[in-house]
Amino acid sequence: MLNGKHIVLGITGGIAAYKSVVLLRLLVKNGAEVQVVMTPNACEFVRPLTFSTLSGKPVITQFFSANSGEWHSHVDLGIWADLFVIAPATASTIGKMANGIADNMLVTTYLSAKEDVMIAPAMDLDMWRHPSTQRNIDCLKKDGVIVIQPDAGELASGLSGKGRMAEPEIILREIKEYFRRKETLKGIKALVTAGPTYEKLDPVRFIGNYSSGKMGFEIADELHRRGAEVTLISGPVSVKPYSDEINLIGVESAREMYREALKCFPDADLAVFAAAVADYAPEKISELKIKRENEEELEIKLVRNPDIAAELGKRKTSRQITVGFALETHNEKENALKKLKSKNLDWIVLNSLQDPEAGFMKETNKVTIWNKENSKFPFEAKSKREVASDIIDVISQSLEKSGSIVG
Repeated sequence: MLNGKHIVLGITGGIAAYKSVVLLRLLVKNGAEVQVVMTPNACEFVRPLTFSTLSGKPVITQFFSANSGEWHSHVDLGIWADLFVIAPATASTIGKMANGIADNMLVTTYLSAKEDVMIAPAMDLDMWRHPSTQRNIDCLKKDGVIVIQPDAGELASGLSGKGRMAEPEIILREIKEYFRRKETLKGIKALVTAGPTYEKLDPVRFIGNYSSGKMGFEIADELHRRGAEVTLISGPVSVKPYSDEINLIGVESAREMYREALKCFPDADLAVFAAAVADYAPEKISELKIKRENEEELEIKLVRNPDIAAELGKRKTSRQITVGFALETHNEKENALKKLKSKNLDWIVLNSLQDPEAGFMKETNKVTIWNKENSKFPFEAKSKREVASDIIDVISQSLEKSGSIVG
């Protein structure tokens, strides 16, 4: 599973550093090539010689070697690595990572990392549950860092509670699972729509909605993490995909999104329609700014926009899987299932504006997924990244049945 994988193992200054010796041994035994990076405080708990002996590589602790003047490039490490694992991750290092305080080689490497980052926190129970630590953990999760939850048990302080670093065998299992998932959708071509559309009234005004695009972008990111080749068509948003390898096509109006989707859909094995596309657009767009006149009312005639999901549903072949979203305010299940059938979707993801943890401009979402066989998959409120993972887990079953995923 780990043969040929390049892993940077970051070690920070906590008593749990002794467990990292075992973790390093397990990684090497499973075929990984490991480069250890230690903070200065970590060297006080376990000597670098131990890690260099097990990894077969000199341990990096500083930006340059004091004796030879050799420069250790954090940028090169980020390019070389397939995964960056920090175990243990102390409260201090977590805080520095969350706030971009690059005062040592490990955090500087983190800020330059092009690969995914996984941390295994380790600290006393009061430090773990302190609001500042939890804010920093939440910040890192939003930045895409994978957090392996600490265990509960006896701590170095003599107290008992949550804060112990996960056992090396658990961390190894998480690393293996990460690489397994990364290969799950290899060879799959995916199309994702995201964000709002803006329908112009005049050069300075438009009709739009509150969509931030975060849910669609998280889905595109998750598909890419699992090995899919992703094209993301997005309306005007402030978010960006986490990888330059995602083909981002920016559009403004529903008709522009429709045209781009028609071009991209024939090559797609999977299409996820997460965009909040305007159903209507002004019949006429004023070339000049509409000025306030003496009239009390201004009438704007709206015309129907193309229905992207419905049109592509008509063109779908037996090898293609389509997934739609239903954001509802009432009769949620009824409306979602109606949309599933009328647009020839394989899956529909329902979120309700009646739920305070779902909808536009939120960091969390709460969804229920149905397929065309009327199977139901409900989920609790989670971060949008976790929701994206749940959605891709479920629809991967359809890809396997369709033959898009082989083996």
